[in-house]
Amino acid sequence: MLNIKYKQMKKSTVIIRLSIVVLILVVLNLITSKVYFRLDFTEDKRYTLSDATLDILENLDDVITVKAYFSEDLPTQLISNKQDFEDLLLEYENRSGGNIVFEFISPNDDPEAEQEAQQNGIQPIMVNVQEKDQVQQLRAYMGAVLMMGDQKEMIPLIQPGVSMEYDLTTSIKKISVADKPKIALLQGHGEPGLQEVAQLAQQLSVLYGFEPYTISDSEEIPTFYKAVIIINPTDTIPGAHFGKLDNFIAQGGNIFLSYTNLNPDLQSGMLGVGNNIGVQGWLASKNVNMAGAYVIDANSGSVTVQQNNGMFNFRSQIKFPYFPRINKFPEHPSTKGLEEIMLPFASPLSYSGTDSLIKYEPLLMTSEVSGVASAPAYVDINKKWQQSDFNQGEQVVSLALDGPIGGTVNSRFVVISNANYVMNGSQQQQVSADNVNFTSNAIDWLSDDTGLIDLRTKGVSSRPLESVEDATREMLKYGNVLGPIFLILIYAVVRRQRYNMKKNKWREGTY
Repeated sequence: MLNIKYKQMKKSTVIIRLSIVVLILVVLNLITSKVYFRLDFTEDKRYTLSDATLDILENLDDVITVKAYFSEDLPTQLISNKQDFEDLLLEYENRSGGNIVFEFISPNDDPEAEQEAQQNGIQPIMVNVQEKDQVQQLRAYMGAVLMMGDQKEMIPLIQPGVSMEYDLTTSIKKISVADKPKIALLQGHGEPGLQEVAQLAQQLSVLYGFEPYTISDSEEIPTFYKAVIIINPTDTIPGAHFGKLDNFIAQGGNIFLSYTNLNPDLQSGMLGVGNNIGVQGWLASKNVNMAGAYVIDANSGSVTVQQNNGMFNFRSQIKFPYFPRINKFPEHPSTKGLEEIMLPFASPLSYSGTDSLIKYEPLLMTSEVSGVASAPAYVDINKKWQQSDFNQGEQVVSLALDGPIGGTVNSRFVVISNANYVMNGSQQQQVSADNVNFTSNAIDWLSDDTGLIDLRTKGVSSRPLESVEDATREMLKYGNVLGPIFLILIYAVVRRQRYNMKKNKWREGTY
């Protein structure tokens, strides 16, 4: 009798619990149908919208339509890419108060849609799909077009990961900002044009009107420019032009200068000093000193050299201390999110100013195992470097000044002692993303507009694993396999004992 009563009570308890679970699920479903949110447990918060994105979305004053062209039959490794982009668009729609609307189109199933996608600049890519031990190629679309009025911006390829938010937010910024602040790229002294700094120009065009500018003898530099960018001048700069730059600084203008006074020639093996074009003297007037010597660093990049071993020639990588690798950065908006910059043939910088109103900050420094090599000198690839060659500690290769540099009005000045670290050149060679990020960050800081710095460098791309001993590795391996089994067995034993204890109490009538 007691056993029957116990079973009846147990059955009713199970029914009540199941009813409560179903009710909770129904309520949660109703809530989530009205409210969208995501929990982000990633270290770099890749699924959490940055403050820059939220600010842009909240200030939209018109509707932006996003047409996402995605193939339906994507391979397994790319399906999540489409889902992530759809989730991102849904969050943008909610955060913008409905000013972001979107639709997904599959061009592969509709010839008119495919033609529309291609007319909008979205081209298919070929991806490999493995089916039944055979590899086939599939034409896949993964792009998007954003439209606002007569403005249009395309994202030719939706990249998975953190860059998805950056590409989408910057595209929204491009078509939603009517009057962009202007940045001047100085010309007229052998400096590169916009095409020769294509990566930088593309990145800056999100926020600024980045345009070439030549100093006029009869007019001052316009004060509507947020900053003047000077990259690799090679011809003598007239004193009158330095005077125009000084007047620009005195009125609160900001300067970014990328310049080296060195002249390395690896073909001849000569590490010389460049011609005096007036930049060093101009910097000295700002208490910034650029030495005519080469920074060397034990933490350096490598060069490929051809060596001979009897009858054979082979190429090998050799550490080259003249290529310092910089991977430790101070806390500054210009260096936020950077991982590594390599600056071949840089010279040491120092600041000798004593004005307490001017704030000096080193931005890029070599490692503690660094030194300085006098010029001129000859390159010896086979030189056996000694520890005594790197005994001069950290060397500053980029610095920032903030304050009344040229008078009573505050301005900002960034100097980096390398001329071509951000140049693509006429051959459009790609430069390191962090080289471009540093320059863009610095220009954002000069222009007092740091909104996209966090977003530009969001994400962790380098995450080295710590090495462990073989014994520890074996223990972890078998622990991962056997640990869950032991836990399940322990749980089963405990649960069985509790059940038997409860059953005995019912039999004895002591419940």
